[in-house]
Amino acid sequence: MAGGGVWVFRNNGVMELEEQATSRKALVHVATSEVIRSTEALERRLGALGWERYYEDHATLQLHRRDGSADLISLPRDFSRFRSTHMYDVVVKNRDHFKVVDLHT
Repeated sequence: MAGGGVWVFRNNGVMELEEQATSRKALVHVATSEVIRSTEALERRLGALGWERYYEDHATLQLHRRDGSADLISLPRDFSRFRSTHMYDVVVKNRDHFKVVDLHT
């Protein structure tokens, strides 16, 4: 089964799966309500909060806090690979600055 949904009994006794609307997640910068749409935009917002590049290669970008804390955020360079786990990592390490929202399709 590919998607989620709800099983519904029809009047004729047949049970069918009604697919629910799919939703995608988006990372939002709270102060500006900006939906983050690129790694560059996210790095710019994080830079203003004291994050800087720590390590990068062809697939990964890592950021750490300038203040020397042990916090580290790893992001895919290719924003199409940016998933909700990355979003929540940003939110947890930057409370009150970012939130994750559902974009219903």
